[in-house]
Amino acid sequence: MIKLDIFSDPICPWCYIGKARLDRALAARPNHPFHIEWHPFQLNPDMPAQGMDRRAYLEAKFGGKERAVQAYMPVVEHATEAGLEINLDAIATTPNTLDAHRLIHWAGIEGRQTAAVSALFKAYFIEGRDIGNAEVLADLADMIGMDAAVVLRLLASDADSADIRARDQAAREMGVNSVPTFLVNRQHAVPGAQPTDLWLSVIDELTTQE
Repeated sequence: MIKLDIFSDPICPWCYIGKARLDRALAARPNHPFHIEWHPFQLNPDMPAQGMDRRAYLEAKFGGKERAVQAYMPVVEHATEAGLEINLDAIATTPNTLDAHRLIHWAGIEGRQTAAVSALFKAYFIEGRDIGNAEVLADLADMIGMDAAVVLRLLASDADSADIRARDQAAREMGVNSVPTFLVNRQHAVPGAQPTDLWLSVIDELTTQE
């Protein structure tokens, strides 16, 4: 197996699109050599713990409503091309994603990491749920077969918070400055939401080399 490390944030639309494109390639090559692990990277590490109003956040980030709309037009276009549902109007809150990354980490211990990532993307981009909310995260954990009560107790503590922050910082020091970033075999960095055809070529080349 070949390690495919993915640096991602559950509120990153390009991560959502990039995963869909990769998933399509993996489905077309069921004997692919990848062992996938997801790693934390917060787009907004200084976001207040309770998050903030999404409209205010976007207008502050992009310099006004019109620029925010323009910035997200390519997102909607590429999501549609990828066959994804995306419901930006349903998103009321831009959350702090530290707890979402903690959930991904705990899901990884139980072998449910990709399921957790998928559930978070769906909850945020399709259902408009606040994935910074502990109850929402516990519900998503339950949906993928984790113990919601245990997750709630962990979220109420500081368990693994320092570790997530340290891993986020380590990724930045390694040179990751945007997401998604894919690291193939701990050697080759592939930044951005790459097209399915590229992943098919990578998989075919790696399979030939085996």
